[in-house]
Amino acid sequence: MSLKGKTLFITGASRGIGREIALKAAQDGANIVIAAKSTQEHPKLGGSIFTVAQEVEAVGGQALALQLDVRDQDAVALAMKQAAKHFGGIDILINNAGAIKLSGVETLDPNRFDLMYQINTRAVMVCSQAVLPYLKNSDNPHILNLSPPLNLDEKWFASYAPYTITKYGMSMLTLGMNQEFSGYGVSVNSLWPRTIIATAAIEFSLGGKQLFSRARKPNIMADAAYRILNSEKRALTGRLLIDEEILREYGITDFNEYRYADSEDELMVDLFVKE
Repeated sequence: MSLKGKTLFITGASRGIGREIALKAAQDGANIVIAAKSTQEHPKLGGSIFTVAQEVEAVGGQALALQLDVRDQDAVALAMKQAAKHFGGIDILINNAGAIKLSGVETLDPNRFDLMYQINTRAVMVCSQAVLPYLKNSDNPHILNLSPPLNLDEKWFASYAPYTITKYGMSMLTLGMNQEFSGYGVSVNSLWPRTIIATAAIEFSLGGKQLFSRARKPNIMADAAYRILNSEKRALTGRLLIDEEILREYGITDFNEYRYADSEDELMVDLFVKE
């Protein structure tokens, strides 16, 4: 498996899982478009499109840092055009940018819902629509959405239905685009972690850094994504995949290396995943 020479357009790639996928692909000599809003490192979150670009080049990849707000469809179209011109095409789109607020209908500010919908759901449609002309010219095109399996257990709606709706919207777009783009040979998948991942979203939105003892590192998602993106002839397309499950399909059975901390604490299962 290798992504050498492939061009990946990754939204929200300035930190977390997006950054890990960028670095994993860069080790093969891939071209990475780091498309995110952060041009300067956040005092708490760290990372910017430029720091990740430096890291990509340090491990053997080629980088193009583009400041992008995925809510702006004109800016998205322009960014795709710039990326394709710079690298000679685009082979892979990873819709990684996300927004989260775990609040119920009673307390959630509607403006916050608008933000989550625009970033989590609408941007997937906008970015996929904009990249499609370039994917049609790739010999193994992929779209990968960082979104969950469609688990309709009421508990996922009871406390934070607005967020659930926006993430499930991404997964439903995966299913729809898989069918719609089949004639172009585009593989479309979703990927979600079985356990919580040690990222800023967990630290600031789900319970704080103390949960990291029960988390895995982002590189498990990068390793899972790597397998998906190397699959050919739509072998995996249309599936809403879990990181551990896809790695097991590829023969990985020992997951201790992915633990964030050397801890005896039981790993915490992520949202939307059946225990």
